[in-house]
Formats: sequence, structure tokens, C-alpha cells
Amino acid sequence: MRHMQVLKYIEKISRTGSLRSAAEELGITPSALNRRILGVEEELGVEIFERHPSGLRPNIAGEILLKHIRDQMADMERVKSRIADLSGMRAGHINIATTREMAPYFLPDLIKTHLVDFPAVTFSVNLHERGEAENSLLDNSNDIAFVFQPMHLQNLQTVYAGHQDIFVVISQDHPLAGQEALYIYDCIDFPLVLPKRPEGIRQVLDEIAAKVGLTLAPTVESNSLELLRLMSQNRRAVSFCLPINRHPDLDRAGLLAIPLKTRGVPAGLLVGGHLKGRTLPVAAARFLETANKTLAMRFS
Repeated sequence: MRHMQVLKYIEKISRTGSLRSAAEELGITPSALNRRILGVEEELGVEIFERHPSGLRPNIAGEILLKHIRDQMADMERVKSRIADLSGMRAGHINIATTREMAPYFLPDLIKTHLVDFPAVTFSVNLHERGEAENSLLDNSNDIAFVFQPMHLQNLQTVYAGHQDIFVVISQDHPLAGQEALYIYDCIDFPLVLPKRPEGIRQVLDEIAAKVGLTLAPTVESNSLELLRLMSQNRRAVSFCLPINRHPDLDRAGLLAIPLKTRGVPAGLLVGGHLKGRTLPVAAARFLETANKTLAMRFS
């Protein structure tokens, strides 16, 4: 709706931190966007952005307005989704917050499958550091969160919760190849390729190592799962993955995935859910239900 447009402009600027970047994404000129913002500030009687050489940042008044905007946008999506369901269009927009574990394979496959039945639905998938994804639900900037090793469960209405075991990823000609299972002390004499802290899998690996009095000393650290997978193709390197992000065609990549014995350390927890007390738009609720069923069937 037209009255929502300027609210979307303000929200976009707050996300990008740049008038020029926001204008490019919105498809208007920076000067036109600036005039819209100045008009809002004139109407409110206060500035809503602090203007710095590096960009724009919401001030206290801007944060209050942003909370209102995001609430309004979330309500409008819920209304649109319900109206679409009534008319048989089955449309809506879904904002998903997730950590890196879900992004490479599971979420893309799930979204592609969902779009076969609901082609009018659109998605935004927002990658967050561990601890941030579930908190992004608080201001309605995201509808759903999928998180491995969540840090803030108090505000999350959990729809799915399941454990993810860890696998050791090595090349097919690695000296450890051929083992049915491995322990962490089997791996430490080889170059370790590890996710950076505070990634959930790294937290679990550190706990497993500490259990037997070891400290992991990686040769390579990265928050890119794709880089870690490629580094695993080195003949002596050792990396790790979860079932949710295990490469679907390891054999063609010349790799093996061998279960890691954890010495009593609990497997990491993967959860999916939404903000407690919030009624999701129909499109988001339907997608979350599908995700729950798929996760339960695949990883039970």
C-alpha cells in the first residue's frame, strides 16, 4: 500500500546504513529518497537519522519509529497472507533468519520445493552470526529463525528441535580413511580446518576436545563453510560438518564423512521457531510447518 512505501524506505536505509545503497536497492535516486526522509522528519518535528561521513544511523527517535515500522510491516504481511489465502492466491513474503549451517543445502532445497506448490510466495533469507538470529525476531524484522546451538531461547517459540551429530570430513586417500568412526584425538595430528568461534559446530568441537584435555589448534579458520569444504580436499586436512550441511555429493568431490565419537558431549541442537506470542502470517506459518515436518523426517 502507498502509505507503507515511505516506511519501507526508512527501514531500508536503517538496514543498509547508506542513502545511496538504499536508493539503489529501491530503484530511486538518492536525492528523491533524501527528500522523502526530510519530509518525514519535518512531519515528526525531529530528525530520525544521525548523519555521519560513513552513512546514516537511526537515532533514538529513529529507533522508536523503526520499531513501529517493523510492527506495521509484519502486521501488513499477515493481513496480505490471510487475504491471499481467502482468494486462493496463497501468496505472502517470508523473512527467515538463519545461521550458516542451514544455508548451503537444506534451506535452498526446501524453498525450491515449497515454491512448486506456492509460486506466489517470496522469501528473504538473512544470514546471522550465532546468537543474533533468534534475537532478530524481537523487532519483527524476521518471521522465522533456524539456529544451530541457539544462545537465546527465552523468546523463541520452538517448533522444531533436533540434535545434529558431527562428522569428520577428509579426502578419500587420507591416512584416516577406512575408519568406521573417529575420536577427536585421532584428528589433532593433522591440519585442522575449523569454523571460527562462535559458530555452533566450533563450540561443540571445543567441548569435545576439552573433555579429553585437548585444545584445538586450527591450521585454517573461516566462517565460510564452502571454503572449509574445499580445504578438506587437501590430502591431509581434517574438517567437520553436520548432517544438515553435509555436501550431497561427497564422493564426486573425493571426500568422506566419518562419524565423530563425542565422549559423552551432547550433540549440538538445531532449532526452528518464531517469536513467542506472535501470530505468524499464513505463508510463514505454512512454511515453518513444512520445515518442521521435513527436518523431523530427515533427521529423526
